[in-house]
Amino acid sequence: MNPKIFLRRGKEESLLRCHPWVFSGAVERVECEGELAEGALVDVHTRSGEFIARGHYQIGSIAVRVLTFEDERIDAAWWQARIRSAFDVRRLLGVTDTPDTTCYRLIHGEGDSLPGLVIDIYGSTAVVQCHSVGMYHSRHAIAEALVAVYGDRLAAIYDKSAQTVPYKANLNAVDGYLYGSVDDKDNIVKENNHRYIVNWEEGQKTGFFIDQRFSRELVERYSKGRTVLNTFCYTGGFSVSALAGGAREVCSIDASERAVELAKRNVELNFGAEAPHTAYACDAVEYLKDIDDKYDLIILDPPAFAKHHKVLGNAMQGYKRINARALAHIKSGGILFTFSCSQAVSKELFRTTVFTAAAIAGRKVRILHQLTQPADHPINIYHPEGEYIKGLVLYVE
Repeated sequence: MNPKIFLRRGKEESLLRCHPWVFSGAVERVECEGELAEGALVDVHTRSGEFIARGHYQIGSIAVRVLTFEDERIDAAWWQARIRSAFDVRRLLGVTDTPDTTCYRLIHGEGDSLPGLVIDIYGSTAVVQCHSVGMYHSRHAIAEALVAVYGDRLAAIYDKSAQTVPYKANLNAVDGYLYGSVDDKDNIVKENNHRYIVNWEEGQKTGFFIDQRFSRELVERYSKGRTVLNTFCYTGGFSVSALAGGAREVCSIDASERAVELAKRNVELNFGAEAPHTAYACDAVEYLKDIDDKYDLIILDPPAFAKHHKVLGNAMQGYKRINARALAHIKSGGILFTFSCSQAVSKELFRTTVFTAAAIAGRKVRILHQLTQPADHPINIYHPEGEYIKGLVLYVE
């Protein structure tokens, strides 16, 4: 029998609306033999004892991440059903069997009713990241479910959770293969028929930022004949797209020398050593100070400035500063792609911040597109927090 968590009176309302989180302040009492261990499966009940949900217990402001609102067993068949459901959605989207794109997100946390879990597919390898203790404890069951669903389409499963599980849990997590193996650390995948080197063992996130696929398509559409600046370039995804679209010249900027080298390699992989591309390891915010009016397409895709609400104020100042600098210096008739990947930043707040930046820069600006994450990063309608990417494409007179 699972430990039981009983909620304070009225605190079940969000769960009855299928929101997948139980906050610690909603918990009135716990019934458990011994100490309740982080990551344990728990049953959530109303104050009067009615079952509401089952999920993973964790220490922190979110006390339970809900796996199911049904009184059902979380066993091998359950994991297979969830993985298969997610796969069927990606098959519907057309990303599981296309030769032009061989990487996609299979599991997107709450968006696939598996909070605390991310799985990205790179060709025949699945890369798993657990963001909760409960998911980390379940990683072998998850791997078995992946093999059951994919069969011989899957050659390896790599667990990359060491940097994403809660550090206070003292799990001593070590990254490594849960199934099969891959000898070459630098693996080539395709996105929109462009090739990229992906190193899931040593790269950021799971090795590549799959979540900007649609935005990269749009950059390709607008790049013909333009001089492009790609800030916070990481692996150079936007740079490759701009060159594919016929950009006159592309400059990639990142604070990481390793990222800059990888961006160079990806450009050369697609266009050869003579491509009109330069790359510099430097601070993007500082670089934006002295660009004059050299660029007529600028991409601002910084890392999350606000990982939680406590630093939201400082984060918005950061977004305002970089957008004001880009807007002040972009050529007349230029296009700015600007993004926030901070879950704590709402669409309205981001748009207001960019509006303020435009006013500071004194430029006339039109919104051409409002962007979000691609469909293989689905948003649970009961969990709007899952819409973490906000993007604007601006025309600057």
